[in-house]
Amino acid sequence: MKVLLVEDDPSLREGMGELVSELADVQAVGTLDEALRALAADRFELVMTDMRIAGGHTDGRGVLEAARRQRHPVAIVSAAGPDEVAQVLHPSEPDALLIKPFQVDDILGLVERFLELKRQVVAAAGEPLAADAPEWTEPSPGVRCAGSAPDSARMWLRLSPDATFSWHLPQRAHGVLLVEGDLELDGERYAAPCYLFLCQGASPQLKTRAGALAVCVPLRG
Repeated sequence: MKVLLVEDDPSLREGMGELVSELADVQAVGTLDEALRALAADRFELVMTDMRIAGGHTDGRGVLEAARRQRHPVAIVSAAGPDEVAQVLHPSEPDALLIKPFQVDDILGLVERFLELKRQVVAAAGEPLAADAPEWTEPSPGVRCAGSAPDSARMWLRLSPDATFSWHLPQRAHGVLLVEGDLELDGERYAAPCYLFLCQGASPQLKTRAGALAVCVPLRG
């Protein structure tokens, strides 16, 4: 599993990188441009970014928005309080917030929360729901869903070729594994196998050419 760390202070970047490397492979960068290049080249289970990078008041928002377009979860690291962070990032919202100064357990616990979500999604994909199971419903032509209750431990989504679907998951953020086929989410296309993250309140417009099968698990805690 991979984590992208964006921090302009070299000593803090090195220290945080060493901690996170106990749990995942870390790519650590110090500028907005480096972060954007990393996001364009790879996929990450978590993106951790300072809110202010090299003096840029809104550079953290730039990382957040780029990562959100590509369906990565984002944790903002900041010395500011939650209200100031919300004001700077508006209208975007991070998936987690780590306030400086923080303890070792704080950063490790945050990272582990998102890595565990990926593990849960992969485990769910290893136990596929039978095509004739009674849980399947058909909310629209060419679209079948199962386990869509707000407190469901997992949800399956199957789309027929050329199907479209407005997917609304308001209660919680979700980790999603595209198991088969292809999906286009709000114009961004993904091919299986691919892990995606849908933030709380996301309502992506889905399209598929070849058909798709995906499983998603809600983020806990």
